[in-house]
Amino acid sequence: MWVHRPLIRRFIGGFRPFSRTSSSAVALQEPDEPLSYLEGLPRPDPKYAETIMAIPREKSGRITSAKERKAGRVPSIVFEQENGQEGGNKRIISVQTKQIRKLSGQMGVSFFLSTLFDLEVRPSFDSEEVIEKVRVLPRKLHLHSGTDAPMNVTFLRAPSSAILKVEVPLMFRGEDASPGLRKGGYLNTIKRVVKFLCPADIIPPYIDVDLSELDVGQKLLLKDLKVHPALQLYQQDPENPVCKIMGSRASQEQKKK
Repeated sequence: MWVHRPLIRRFIGGFRPFSRTSSSAVALQEPDEPLSYLEGLPRPDPKYAETIMAIPREKSGRITSAKERKAGRVPSIVFEQENGQEGGNKRIISVQTKQIRKLSGQMGVSFFLSTLFDLEVRPSFDSEEVIEKVRVLPRKLHLHSGTDAPMNVTFLRAPSSAILKVEVPLMFRGEDASPGLRKGGYLNTIKRVVKFLCPADIIPPYIDVDLSELDVGQKLLLKDLKVHPALQLYQQDPENPVCKIMGSRASQEQKKK
């Protein structure tokens, strides 16, 4: 793909690196030492450690986006997160449809949106020149309602200094051992993702929810979730329930009668 050289120069000149003085989601105190994942808690799967390839895009808008999709590219934006909102250091790019479709399909959309990736911006997808390399977190993925083809992707820059709002998916485990489920009860799932403020270096790909000790009538609350102590619930009451073991549907129907 041939790219107009002035466009590349403008892109390089305007693509400022993430600054430590830039505002992030919340003004949390930065740790004295780099944070790391803790033993026993989920960490990113190395098999998904893939670099997302991108090229600069000069224009935005419906017509331009339609042309990008027709050419096998997904119109995308890279933001810094400032004051809890996307909007700082906005850069428009395009990524490869086949790559985004593969990753989101293999991982599932919720897990794709809680996984960090390296993103490389090049003049063209077959070029060896790297204009910018940055770690990013996919924030939003818009899929076509009929075909599930990726239509738009929003990325957030994720340097170590960033505190990012992340909807972390929940993984329910221990169903076979749950006393309540073994008695014929059923799991009432109240939340499937939970929003946390996460330091960029320790964003969990998911959170384990252990059901192995839950009996009928018992529930797990947000405060019961085992996460890194540096994570903070975002605008949610820790007493809110995540799930509950209910009695069998048949017995509940009999009570109603």
